[in-house]
Amino acid sequence: MGGDHGPAVVIPALVTVATRRPDIRFVIYGREELVRPELAKFPKLAEVSEFFHCEIAVRMDDKPSQALRHGRWKSSMWKAVEAVKSGAADACISAGNTGALMAMSKFCLRTMATIDRPAIAALWPTLRGESVVLDVGATIGADAHQLIDFAILGTGMARSVFGVARPTVGLLNVGVEEIKGQEEVKEAGRMLREANMASMNYHGFVEGDDIGKGTVDVVVTEGFAGNIALKTAEGTARQIAGYLRAAMSRTLMAKIGYVFAKGAFDRLREKMDVGRSNGGVFLGLNGIVVKSHGGADSDGFAAAIELGYDMVRNNLLDRIEADLDLFHARNPHALSSRKSDVVVDAKE
Repeated sequence: MGGDHGPAVVIPALVTVATRRPDIRFVIYGREELVRPELAKFPKLAEVSEFFHCEIAVRMDDKPSQALRHGRWKSSMWKAVEAVKSGAADACISAGNTGALMAMSKFCLRTMATIDRPAIAALWPTLRGESVVLDVGATIGADAHQLIDFAILGTGMARSVFGVARPTVGLLNVGVEEIKGQEEVKEAGRMLREANMASMNYHGFVEGDDIGKGTVDVVVTEGFAGNIALKTAEGTARQIAGYLRAAMSRTLMAKIGYVFAKGAFDRLREKMDVGRSNGGVFLGLNGIVVKSHGGADSDGFAAAIELGYDMVRNNLLDRIEADLDLFHARNPHALSSRKSDVVVDAKE
């Protein structure tokens, strides 16, 4: 029900994925008067899906606390997350209100035993292919232990999605030298280097330009810097696309040149298409939740669904739990030295 387009985008995306993945099944939650007309356009989708009417749809401008308080047990978003908890579904995919989805996911699914805070992980197009970048907005500020959690979570995702046995991991910093950066980042780097985990190849510090280069498989940062980096990259991609369109339509010779170079420009457009890497994964929860970009088209939403599908098929949660257990078995002091955060918002 969420996003900029709602069922008009979601339902065609389900049809696309069902064609590519014949073993997939869908459980759809939404308001009947809006969803049923879209479902009627694709009769074959009924064979691989169930639909459940929900009285409430969380609005994109709802505050997370309001959505959690008023939307629980009745909203389509809550029902979708709850389906993962009950085992009725293996993954939840939504293009709705990010804050509300995170609040409901944390409340319903809870975080894994040793995880303080979940992270949102994004697939990032690079010169080498793709990288996992986290956190891109769930946690503003992070201590060394939380950055280590993010590294382990991102490693599990990279192993599941990329099929890499030992992904390379880098901590985003203002320089690659060990003496640079905030104390939390330097401490996390030291602990990851000393841990020498079998499932992770710790590369060291990376800088902002290393993200696009694909220097490492997993880039770890806290949510403030990660979200700014993500939005900057999306804006830069649109800016470059605008420059190219303007340049190719400026003169007759430019238009003729475009005809001959159309294939190359199509490949460039495909590489720069944000929708191809659509889907932010909520990592650190006892369940798989994928947040689609609110403005995604049906191809973009299909990409988010397939991301969730791949992580289920490749046992993402089992991989993460095994890596967390191994790290804490080798570093028992890590748990005892964590800070206890208690947040109370009286206004909400």
